[in-house]
Amino acid sequence: MNMPQNASGILTIILMLGLFYAIVFIPERKRRKKYSAMLEALKLNDEILTRGGIMGKIVNVKDDYIILESGPDRARLKISKQGIASVLTEHEDVVAEE
Repeated sequence: MNMPQNASGILTIILMLGLFYAIVFIPERKRRKKYSAMLEALKLNDEILTRGGIMGKIVNVKDDYIILESGPDRARLKISKQGIASVLTEHEDVVAEE
């Protein structure tokens, strides 16, 4: 008699864990993949916003850091790529075709 109650209790826990996984982990994985793609697509002259709130233009891109030019004095800052919050504008290097 107690067997169906135990099975339904276990089934309920499994369904709750599955729902938790779908609500938490799947969107986080998508966000992380999108963020990694953004970091890989960084290029010269992109304007970015750092996690600390600094805005500037990329003047050099290396494997795990960038050189950012910011402010009226054109101060240059070396920042880890993980410190970038978002790309504000992407500038294409336009080559004039003649």
